[in-house]
Amino acid sequence: MIQRLLVANRGEIARRVFATCRRLGIETVAVHSDADAGLPFVAEADRAVRLPGNAPADTYLRIDLILDAARTSGADAIHPGYGFLSENADFARAVIDAGLTWVGPPPEAIEAMGDKVRAKEIAEKAGVPVLSAPTSPTEADLPLLVKASAGGGGRGMRVVRTLDRLEAEIEAARAEAESAFGDGTVFVEPYVEAGRHVEVQVVSSGARTISIGTRDCSVQRRHQKVVEEAPAPGLPAATEAAMCEAAERLARDIGYRGAGTVEFLYDPATDRWFFLEMNTRLQVEHPVTELTHDGELVESQLAVAEVPDLDLTPRPRTGHAIEVRLYAEDAAYVPQSGRLVTFDLPSDGAFLPMAGFGVRVDSGFASGDEVSTFYDAMLAKVVAWAPTREQAIRMLVAALRRARIHGVTTNRDQLVDILTDPVFVAGEMTTTWLESRPIPAESPGDSPSSDRATLVAGALMLAADDAARRTVQQGVPAAWRNVVSQPQRTTFEGHDPVEWWGTRDGFVVDGVAVLEVSPTHARLEVDGVARRWDGLIAVDRRSATREIYVDGPDRSVRLREVPRFTDPADAVASGSLLAPMPGTVVAVKVAVGDAVAAGDVVLVLEAMKMQHTVTAPHDGTVTEINVEPGSQVASGEVLAVVAEEAEGEA
Repeated sequence: MIQRLLVANRGEIARRVFATCRRLGIETVAVHSDADAGLPFVAEADRAVRLPGNAPADTYLRIDLILDAARTSGADAIHPGYGFLSENADFARAVIDAGLTWVGPPPEAIEAMGDKVRAKEIAEKAGVPVLSAPTSPTEADLPLLVKASAGGGGRGMRVVRTLDRLEAEIEAARAEAESAFGDGTVFVEPYVEAGRHVEVQVVSSGARTISIGTRDCSVQRRHQKVVEEAPAPGLPAATEAAMCEAAERLARDIGYRGAGTVEFLYDPATDRWFFLEMNTRLQVEHPVTELTHDGELVESQLAVAEVPDLDLTPRPRTGHAIEVRLYAEDAAYVPQSGRLVTFDLPSDGAFLPMAGFGVRVDSGFASGDEVSTFYDAMLAKVVAWAPTREQAIRMLVAALRRARIHGVTTNRDQLVDILTDPVFVAGEMTTTWLESRPIPAESPGDSPSSDRATLVAGALMLAADDAARRTVQQGVPAAWRNVVSQPQRTTFEGHDPVEWWGTRDGFVVDGVAVLEVSPTHARLEVDGVARRWDGLIAVDRRSATREIYVDGPDRSVRLREVPRFTDPADAVASGSLLAPMPGTVVAVKVAVGDAVAAGDVVLVLEAMKMQHTVTAPHDGTVTEINVEPGSQVASGEVLAVVAEEAEGEA
């Protein structure tokens, strides 16, 4: 029996495994990098061991350090979580050779499925349909998908639509795969434009292999999942049964043990499906399976590790569950970092299955935590369960709208837009739908008047805060003047000024009835409807500029006050290339004095395991390079300057 388990991972998945261990009476051990020392998973473990450094290659990917931590802490078992070393057969062997219990599949099964080329060959021999790769691609084979043989998560994947781009995309995929997984092997296969990503959860022991329903993970951007649900909606019963049977057969053929997922590409137009890959680990989206099958997949992993020939029992399906991945990223999917001033997600439970209606939140962060640039940008998984899909959507949307998240830009509003989109509501999404759909200019409930009301609420809360901080004339109403000559004016970056008056009876704003204002909230009546806005005022530490996080009835915004006077020293030279996010400079492609054309790559940044190119904004000459490969940069830092050629210059 397992007595003390070390989780060779971090954040949300470490907390998830710890929750099951606490329930089962198993002691826990966390390992953590320096950047993660203050996160909740470290505090929740019974014991914690530091891994010096921050980069994954120096910490969570160091097999020797993980095993040393197990010996130091007295752990007798290791759970790999997902990502990092979870699908590394050498790590699994090292754990077993060290005399520890490995909570995962046999190393041979990891190897068989870890190489996607070999995995397709094994699946084909098992009678599972696969996509055949063209040996000599022609225009007729387009579009094609270049895919890393190792790893996943969208890294090392490129869609090719013209043959002249094939070699360049292969090289780009190789470089990203080598950086992310240490293996630059890639392969090419046909790209199904309008397919759905459907997967089957399996649990296997030496005695029996069972499938535990399907999941749909078609809502993706950059080949990374954003929304997952169980069961896969609209899947014909015969197709679902065939997929589940194929997944069980494949798991048995490779001698699989524990929890794993077999992924398929489903073409709804033809009702055909093809094997994509098998993930020999727990999936990020496992909660939707747990909630619809009244079970606990981490407990199943531990049970099979303790009793390899455990007799498994199929679980009946009930209701529908939908999960969204809440990321620290902006509307352009650029990862963000910084301190989570407020991180409040309404839920009925965390990590473990719930009974009945509810919203579950699995998160690796809490208010006050720092989101670093070293790891994946996911903050939390928010999951809703209900008897029907329609009810689950409604519950999840309501939970996201009630969330209070300040300090870091997130994709919360985009998630609400996705869940309320008619295509998603109808269950007609495909793997290309999200990136091909136009981004809505407004969310449901938005209007010019509600947008203005949000600005008004922010401006008045700032004014109320000014009044509350006064040390003299505290009884005088905010901004009150004996002789009124003009309105007060508050301007936020990117928005028209808000004009308002401070009177003896309170604030007055044209077109808005001000019912109540304090530094933390405002109640306004707009178009005959009274609504409430909540606010949190902060000061940007770098610029000393005030900003306010306004949580309105429909969405939340971060408003930065424009100071009345600006410091000339804050200006940057024309043509400056600013870091779009904090990260590490991977490559500098030009030198001072080089001529560049608009769109040419100047340098490459890596942040949160993804590479991002910084390109020239116009034709010109490189006059400054302020970084070198390996440099750590902050968001907004000037990386280089491309001076535009003056008119008439040759």
